[in-house]
Amino acid sequence: MATALRETEEEIGLHSRHVELLGELPEYFTGTGFRVTPVVGLVHPPFTLTLDAFEVAEAFEVPLAHFLDPANHEEHSIMHEGRLRRFHAMPYQGYFIWGATAGIIMSLYRLLNGVADGREG
Repeated sequence: MATALRETEEEIGLHSRHVELLGELPEYFTGTGFRVTPVVGLVHPPFTLTLDAFEVAEAFEVPLAHFLDPANHEEHSIMHEGRLRRFHAMPYQGYFIWGATAGIIMSLYRLLNGVADGREG
């Protein structure tokens, strides 16, 4: 969690005093071979972000309710290096949230809704 807070401050300028840590989600394995341990927290305003242009192109806010509404969950697929790869996406006001970010958000969705193995029930 300390690493997540440090990286958040380095990459977007959000100081840890504005973050209330809630815990970790299960590890997430990316299609490119990385293992990520997502950390979840509440962010308390007011604050000003200062983006590291080398790391982050843009920051925007999405209401949690958008991610928790299954109507906003999409599944896509693409052929990559001769293999069909599937991925989650969650479009929001002109943004296309996909890949690892959407996969991690789906992990949070499943946890909050008691959904096992990616299937509602």
